[in-house]
Amino acid sequence: MALDKGSLTVSIAGIRLRHPIMNASGFLGYTREHISRLAKYGFSAIVTKTITPYAKKGYDPPIVVALRNGGLLNAVGLENPGKRCIGELVDEARKLGVPLIVSIGGMNAEEFAEVAIEAEEKGATAVEINLSCPHAKGFGLEIGLNPVNVFNVVKTVASVTKLPIIAKLGSSDRVVEAAGKALEAGAKGLTLINTIKAMAIDVYTLKPILTNIFGGLSGPPIHPIAVRVVYEVFMEYKPDIIGCGGVTTWLDAAELIAAGAKAVQIGTALVLSDNAQSLVESILRGLENWLLLHGFKNIEEAVGSAHKV
Repeated sequence: MALDKGSLTVSIAGIRLRHPIMNASGFLGYTREHISRLAKYGFSAIVTKTITPYAKKGYDPPIVVALRNGGLLNAVGLENPGKRCIGELVDEARKLGVPLIVSIGGMNAEEFAEVAIEAEEKGATAVEINLSCPHAKGFGLEIGLNPVNVFNVVKTVASVTKLPIIAKLGSSDRVVEAAGKALEAGAKGLTLINTIKAMAIDVYTLKPILTNIFGGLSGPPIHPIAVRVVYEVFMEYKPDIIGCGGVTTWLDAAELIAAGAKAVQIGTALVLSDNAQSLVESILRGLENWLLLHGFKNIEEAVGSAHKV
């Protein structure tokens, strides 16, 4: 069986994508140059760095640590220039013909809504609500751990914008409940998961390496956790899911899709890769061969296939 050219196309939260691979919100995505660079890598959609209403200063270095187990530990602190940058990011993405998903952050529901309004006014494709950053005090995970908070933030954002809303949740004991609350409040999709709160200590100085002490663990070490969360949430609700966490090869992407993800984000692998464009291309080729192996006509048929065995 030969696959047709549309075999990798997917629709996530109402957004039609030519293939399921996009970048994860992280180090890049708050300047025109970043958008251009990410587009050249071949992503089907670009997710910005998390944008807050006003410019936010990050933590002092060191903010990133490469770990012995192949992961990264980072505490950037959601540094960004504020919502004023969204217009130029949308302009650049539109020029390049790629959908732009604005990752939004805030300390309360009203701040999230403020950035969402700006994103819609400037013509963004969708918003991804960051409810899971583990290292920025007052933001992200401190809100997202409580399903009631998740409901309130998503509901508030949904009341001020017609853009598709994607809620990004981290791993927690109540993540399935939080996912349900996000969907109930109006989220059209979920990104699962974010980095996981962790730390590293220099055994020679006997001090934490990061200035913030705690950071977000990303990369291969968290991949099995991401697969488990995607599997559990899909089993409960069958929502549109973007899988994220430790994707470095097509095998990782396929695993998340089999667990229930329609699309997949790549973050840490971009930082560690010598050739990000080749990385994206190799993942797409691997997924095409994987579809052929199992007799799937397209990605959509493969979504959640691990639940049918």
